[in-house]
Amino acid sequence: MTATKDRTGPRGCPTPRPFALWREVLTAYAAPALTAGAAGIATGQRELAVAAVTSIAGTSAVVAFLVGAWLRNGGHPRRWTRSTGLPGAAVTVVLAVAATGAAALLGWFAAQWLPAHTPVPGGPRLERLRIDLPVSAALAATIVTLRWRSTLATPRR
Repeated sequence: MTATKDRTGPRGCPTPRPFALWREVLTAYAAPALTAGAAGIATGQRELAVAAVTSIAGTSAVVAFLVGAWLRNGGHPRRWTRSTGLPGAAVTVVLAVAATGAAALLGWFAAQWLPAHTPVPGGPRLERLRIDLPVSAALAATIVTLRWRSTLATPRR
């Protein structure tokens, strides 16, 4: 008995790994934390290194969880997201734009409204959120949607 599972289909073609939400969320956190953190350390930008493991990676993980959970819908994908008539790019673009818009509003809220109406002081960390949140959300939503679509069984004729 081998230690790995054979992931080949009936014609010997490799089958995609099943969509595991926990794996997507972990990857969505780790990838930007490591890459942006390494860039911050390499360039001497302490602020970027801190943002990498907080706002950038955190936003990516939250968006990956929300989009992935919504796509899965408890294990039962929605009909319009699986539709063969609707290209995968359209679903990806719709979800990426929605996530980016929501994150941009949240970034604006945090940077603009919080210092004016709460005791939270303004500063460069809050200003970074205007860029960090939408970019992280767009990347996470796009990657999770494309990964989810790749795990769907495609009917062969």
